[in-house]
Amino acid sequence: MIINRSFRLTLFSLFKINQLRKTHTFETVRVRFAPSPTGYLHLGGLRTALYNYLFAKSHNGAFILRIEDTDQTRKVEGALEALVSDLEWAGIVYNEGPGTGTYGPYVQSERLNIYQEHIKLLLENGSAYKCFCTERRLNILRRDAIRSQRIPKYDNRCRNLSHTEISEKMKAGTPYCIRFKLTSDCQSFEDLIYGGIAYDVSLNEGDPVLMKSDGFPTYHFANVVDDHMMKITHVLRGVEWQISTTKHLLIYRGFGWTPPLFGHLPLIVNSDGTKLSKRQSDVKVEDYRNKGILPLALVNYITLSGGGFDHVSGAGIRLRTMDELTQEFKIDKISSHPSRLNPDLLEECNRLDMKRYLKQPKLSGQLVEKLKQLVKKTYPDHQTDLSEENIASVLTWATSRVTRIEDLLTPKYGFLWILPSSSVDMDEALLRKLVDQLVKIRSFDEDSLKGFLKAFAEDNGVKFPLLMKSLRAVLSGLKEGPGVAEMMELLGKDRSLERIKAVLR
Repeated sequence: MIINRSFRLTLFSLFKINQLRKTHTFETVRVRFAPSPTGYLHLGGLRTALYNYLFAKSHNGAFILRIEDTDQTRKVEGALEALVSDLEWAGIVYNEGPGTGTYGPYVQSERLNIYQEHIKLLLENGSAYKCFCTERRLNILRRDAIRSQRIPKYDNRCRNLSHTEISEKMKAGTPYCIRFKLTSDCQSFEDLIYGGIAYDVSLNEGDPVLMKSDGFPTYHFANVVDDHMMKITHVLRGVEWQISTTKHLLIYRGFGWTPPLFGHLPLIVNSDGTKLSKRQSDVKVEDYRNKGILPLALVNYITLSGGGFDHVSGAGIRLRTMDELTQEFKIDKISSHPSRLNPDLLEECNRLDMKRYLKQPKLSGQLVEKLKQLVKKTYPDHQTDLSEENIASVLTWATSRVTRIEDLLTPKYGFLWILPSSSVDMDEALLRKLVDQLVKIRSFDEDSLKGFLKAFAEDNGVKFPLLMKSLRAVLSGLKEGPGVAEMMELLGKDRSLERIKAVLR
């Protein structure tokens, strides 16, 4: 369930929101990205991390990485390392997190003593209580509610146990969890993206569990305690958590703490409005990396889908650096509507990022080396031309024709790398004549070459298609690829002549 702007607020709720707004004064903006190590980093998670990072940097604040691993049954080995790798690849580096910072530990499973200390505070002030209900009883409650077409929720039975009853159950060693006492009042808050929100959580839920019987906290409890202890000032997270925010506000009130400000990011959906699915390709950040998408291209793609920036109509796509994104980020420009992905924008962003790489010597060198290794892997049994000059020339040419360097490894572009065989069925005298005339021409662009080759075929009584077929074999040894003139332009005058002369040796 997602609460939208149309949710009606009472005058009292609006008054409370205005009062809450007045109480928030921050010396330093502190935000956090708090994923669970249960698998890969997906686009939604990257968007949440990115917008938290940009918000913090735009206010000279701190970006914190916190790992929420209280559900140990879902923990995946190596997920944390993969997550940090994906964030760093995207240019998102945390100021505090595992391994650094003064408010740690930053992994929840290492903070169990902190949660135990804080749950005692809520038990002592009467905001929480021990619940001894068995799983069997809870299942019966759930089935009865569904059968009666009521909302399944806990009936708060253990809330009213006497001290004597509690003592007896404790002496008997009866397992228990700890629940929070919900109150029947409409909590409200000002969502930084959606506006005013009001919701009475007790209408749809029974008292929620704060501490499970195994001694681990639930998400809701650990989340509140950690955000307070780590001095988080703003919580930017997915809209799926919006409905839980009023519950969190009640827990803050139970502790007597001032809550942070909250903003919820809308869902990311496909171009047709359907929900992204784990079964689809291109959901994992790792998939984008493996398929040749460059970091800044993916980052810009997310911002183009989710807002947060001024957009000049008709200005086309502008690839922003991370510094430019930080300077131009505006939280009030984030749309509250679902963020629709447009794959065409991703391809254009990647093409622009390729051009950016080639303009900077260090980045250009990285791209050249990456392509060199990919060619070696793709054509291990062929004699190839992997000179830096050739690769750099190919990349410059490619930015107007392909959007990923992996596209240059398809059979269509094999001629760029594979040196042709020296055995070609073509009249040697005609070939020498062609070389002599090619040496003399000044313009070696595609259009000039097309005109020259047509005139050469006509002057020498050769059918143009037959000449093109023979030249293709001489230049590439392949049956497919770009037109011969385009191929020659890309190879350049020297390499084209070198390949033709190789047949004459």
